[in-house]
Amino acid sequence: MFGPVLRRLALAAALVPLAPLYATAAEVTVFAASSLTNALGRVAEAWTAATGHHVVLSFAGSSALARQIQQGAPADLFISASQDWMDAVAGTGDLRDGTRRDILANSLVLIAHGRDAAPVTLDSTFDLSGLLGDARLSMALVDAVPAGIYGKAALSHLGLWDSVAPKVAQSDNVRAALAFVARNEAPLGIVYATDAAVEDDVSIIATFPADSHAPITYPAAITAQAQSPVAQEFLDFLSSDAARAIWQGFGFGFPD
Repeated sequence: MFGPVLRRLALAAALVPLAPLYATAAEVTVFAASSLTNALGRVAEAWTAATGHHVVLSFAGSSALARQIQQGAPADLFISASQDWMDAVAGTGDLRDGTRRDILANSLVLIAHGRDAAPVTLDSTFDLSGLLGDARLSMALVDAVPAGIYGKAALSHLGLWDSVAPKVAQSDNVRAALAFVARNEAPLGIVYATDAAVEDDVSIIATFPADSHAPITYPAAITAQAQSPVAQEFLDFLSSDAARAIWQGFGFGFPD
């Protein structure tokens, strides 16, 4: 007659080891540049599997995210695609002192619609305007979003900006610029190499010379208003061996 009681006691005993896991599980909110969408999602999954903690990811252009943080948005971590927008957030006192670090590097490429587009040579003799004809060059916002800023700088360095500026179609973030080319709404675009790698309907037809723009690095930092008890833990995980393997799989490099 003690069978049901014993079963209940056995079940309670079996559940005891699980209690600390649920009691200590936490959440961290990360604002990150759009170009990190696929890779950071995988990194977050790996961290959740290892720790039981949950990651809330919000992706947009670095400029938009920086402004949201400055206006009090509840981000625990900020990962920018440029130093300038991280500097802007630091300048308004919205970063936690001592947490900023550079975690990733990238390169800038010219893409074309389709998988078999012919490669070109990107130098001062390249007639990009002629190749476009009456069509558009898809870019992120050239005065606000890092990919667009890098792209404008590279084209200016090569002496090509003035001729193509009237033909540029600007988007709020680099993934939107990528999508225009993938859908053939623009024949050419400028994005990061890692963006092109995750889209089946575009080809990289050239890589911009490294000296044609500022180094593309991704700084990360905890925000001043962070509330998550595991923000530092996740920030550290971004540079762990496990995370680095994922980043490399998506084509990212690392700062020197």
